[in-house]
Parts: sequence; structure tokens; C-alpha cells
Amino acid sequence: MISTDLFDLTGKIALLTGASKGMGKQMALGLAEHGAKVVVSSRKIDQCEAAVQEINEKCGEASAIAIACNIGYKEQLQNLVDETHEKLGPINILVANAGINPFYGPMSKIPDEAFDKIMGSNVRSNHWLCQMVAPDMIAAGSGSMMITSSTGAFGPSEFLGTYSISKLADIALVRNLAAELGPSGVRVNAICPGLIKTDFAQALWDNPEAAERANAQTPLRRLGEAEDLKGIVVFLASKASSYITGQALAVCGGTHMFR
Repeated sequence: MISTDLFDLTGKIALLTGASKGMGKQMALGLAEHGAKVVVSSRKIDQCEAAVQEINEKCGEASAIAIACNIGYKEQLQNLVDETHEKLGPINILVANAGINPFYGPMSKIPDEAFDKIMGSNVRSNHWLCQMVAPDMIAAGSGSMMITSSTGAFGPSEFLGTYSISKLADIALVRNLAAELGPSGVRVNAICPGLIKTDFAQALWDNPEAAERANAQTPLRRLGEAEDLKGIVVFLASKASSYITGQALAVCGGTHMFR
């Protein structure tokens, strides 16, 4: 057997937003399975605590802790970082996974309030959080930040236009952070899921016609599952990706190949 520490995250502290269910919970579980101490964060503390209990049962007591946070509020994000410092220490891994989409329809119909909410929660909050966490990683001379974007960033949409714009902006944010923080040894990448069977995307897959169409158009001939995000987050958090930064990596079953 070959022994390797390429994916060993022992001693690392990982902070995740939008991590109480779906992709975020599986990301947190994957990091904990590889040795990291994880902070599970979302708006509802009861959901966070349920996820933490599941992770600790699988990975050992104190593998995860729960901290509630609404990413739309800067003071709550700062409290999230401060409480992580107090309970676990400096942050080595950041997964900014939380996002919203309160509007489905053409951009000509979107209310200003919904537009501002999407851009604020999906882009500005990630900017805030990355700036709050960066000093820990700069001081350590290493670290990995990940922002969850979407394959929706790669093209237009008649019904998810503003959401897609926000996710393309996240990729631009990642690139700029990668350029700014690279000299300090900090890596920043975007994870771009395709259609994943989560509650967040339920309207896009939970009907026979949509499921049949997605399965037929996906080279791997299936919809994505939340568990499919575990590997990519462990890879980007670990030494295995030590020379990868500023990238947008699609996890989509082949629907969005390089072009």
C-alpha cells in the first residue's frame, strides 16, 4: 500500500457557510473525514446542530461545531469568524457555499429588491468573508479559499439571469483574490456545480420531464448528488492541489466541458 499525506487535513480548521444540508453538509463531512475540524454554519442553528451531530457520529466527537450566521449581514459574518477563532483557532480552509435565489423569471421582471439581495448575498458577502479570513491564512503563509459558483455562470438564462450574473461575478472575485493573495501562499478557487439533486435546485429537477432531459443531456447519464461535491472540496483544501489557484472547476457530469 502507498502511504500519502496528500489529502491529510489533520489539524486544519475549516469554516463553511451554507453547510447545514445538501452540498454544504457533504463538503463539511468530506473535510472532517480527512481530519479537519469543521465549522458548520447556516441561518438556522437547529439545522446546523443536526448536521454537526451527524458529522461527529461519523468522524468522532468534536470533529464539527455549529455556529448560526445569516451571510447577508456583515456583523454576523464577523461574529462567525470571531467565534471560530475563539472555539477552534485560526482558519486554514474557507468554503463560502451559501447562496440565494429568491426570483425565477426574466430579468425584465425582477424587482430591484430581489436583484440587490441576490448580488449582496451571493457576491458581496463572499467578498466580506474572504477579507475577514485572509489575515489568518496570510499569517500562516498558506490556506485555501473556495467559493461555490455554478455552471450557470457559463451562459445566459431566461429564468435565472440575475443568479447567473452573480455566479459569474463570484468567478471574477475568485480570480482577483487569487492574484492578490497568491504571493502570500493563499489559494482561491471556484467550485461550479451543475444540476445537483438538492432542495435548493428542486424546482429544476423534481419533475419527470426535467429529470429525463437532464439525464439524456449529461454525458454521465445521471443527475448530480450532493455527495459528488465531497471529493472536489477535499482536493482543493489539501496539498494535492498546491499549485492550483484562480480556477473555476465544474462538477457537472460533463455538461459543461472546456471550450
